[in-house]
Amino acid sequence: MSAGVNIPLGNLRAVVILIVVAFHSVLPYLASQPQQPFGFDEAPYRWIAFPLLDRERWFGFDLFCAWQDVSLMSLMFFLGGLFVPQSLLRKGSRAYLADRWWRIGLPFLLAVALLSPLAYYASYRVTAADPSFAAFWQHWRALPMWPTGPQWFLWQLLLFSALGAALHAVAPSWPGALGRLVAACNERPVHFLAALTALSALGYVPLAMAFGPWEWTWLGPFAFQLSRPLHYLVYFFAGFAIGSYGIDRSVLRADGPVARRWRTWLAAAVACFAAWGGLTSLTLPDWEASPLAFRLAAALVLPIASATGVLAFVAIALRWLRPRERALDSLSANAYGIYLVHYVFVLWLQYALLGADLNAFGKAGLVFTGALALSWASSAMIRTGVSLFFRRPPAVPAKARAHQPR
Repeated sequence: MSAGVNIPLGNLRAVVILIVVAFHSVLPYLASQPQQPFGFDEAPYRWIAFPLLDRERWFGFDLFCAWQDVSLMSLMFFLGGLFVPQSLLRKGSRAYLADRWWRIGLPFLLAVALLSPLAYYASYRVTAADPSFAAFWQHWRALPMWPTGPQWFLWQLLLFSALGAALHAVAPSWPGALGRLVAACNERPVHFLAALTALSALGYVPLAMAFGPWEWTWLGPFAFQLSRPLHYLVYFFAGFAIGSYGIDRSVLRADGPVARRWRTWLAAAVACFAAWGGLTSLTLPDWEASPLAFRLAAALVLPIASATGVLAFVAIALRWLRPRERALDSLSANAYGIYLVHYVFVLWLQYALLGADLNAFGKAGLVFTGALALSWASSAMIRTGVSLFFRRPPAVPAKARAHQPR
C-alpha cells in the first residue's frame, strides 16, 4: 500500500499498524480463552491463532479484538486496493507485477521462512518437554502446515493485486467502468454502503453457513479463513474502484459526505458491531449446534457491521487526521516493515512476561510499547539498509568525465 500524497489516508495507515500491533499484543489476556495453553502437536492447532495464554485476563480486550475482527482486515484490504489503479496506469501491468513480487512476494517468503518459526518458538516452549530449538524444529517440520502468523494477509494481497493487474491488461476499460459506478455514489454514501454490504454478503454468508465463521485452512504456508476470501476480495476491489475514479473526487474526498458526517458513521459502526456481537453470542460456544436462524442472522449482520466499521475509520481519518505530523509520517513510512517483523517481538515479550506480577492491562501495555518500539526501529534500519544497497552512484557530468584520467 502506498498512501502517496493523501495525508489523511497516509495517517490512517499509521493508525492501522498501531491497531495491528495492539491486537496481537492483547491476545494472551482474553477472558474468553481457556486457562491452559494449547498443545503444540494437537489438532486443530489453536496455538496458531493464540500462541500464548497468560493467567491474567481482562474482558475489555475481548471486545477490542472482536471489534477489530469485524472491520480491521476488511479496512486493510480496502486500503490495499485504493492505490492500485494509479500504479497500474503509471507502470503498466508487467512492471506493476514485478514491483509487487519484490515488495510483497519476496518479503512474504522470507518472513514465513525465517520470522514465523522464530516467533512461534516462544509458543512451543510453553508446553514442550524438550524446549531446545532442535526439538522445536523437529516438531515444526512435522506439522501438516507451515504457520505464517499475520503474514497470511500478504499472499492474499499479492493474489488480489495480480488479479487487478490481469484485468487491467485484458480489459483496459474495466477500471473506468468501475469508476463510473463510484461516481454515482458521490453524494450518496448510503448507496455505496448498500452496494458494499450486498456484495460482501453474497461472498461471505454462503461460506460462513457452509464452513462456519471462524475456521481456517492451510496449504503449506498459504492460510486463509474459509468464510472470508470473497469478502476480502470485495473490499479490495471496492478500494480499487474508488482509486480508478479518483480518491479526491470520490465519496471519500476530504470535504465529502463521509468526512462531514463522521459522527453518524461512528454511531452506525458501534450499533452494528453491538448487533453482530449480540447475535454472534447466540451461536457460542458451538456454531454447528446453534439454531439455524441464529447462525443465519449472525452471518447476515457481519457484512453491515464490517462496512460501517470501515467507513467509520475512513471518515474519522478524513476529518481528524488531516495535518501532517512527523511521527505519523515516520510510522506510515515504516508501517509495512513493522507489520513484517512485529510478531516476533510481540510473542517473545509475552513469553517473558508470563510469570511477571502484573495485571493484564500492565502486561499488554508493556508488550505493545516494547514491540512497537523494537519493530519500528527494526523497520527503519531495514529501510536504510535497502536504500543504501540499491542506491545508484551519482551520474558524472560529461565535462567531468572528459577530465578523468584514462
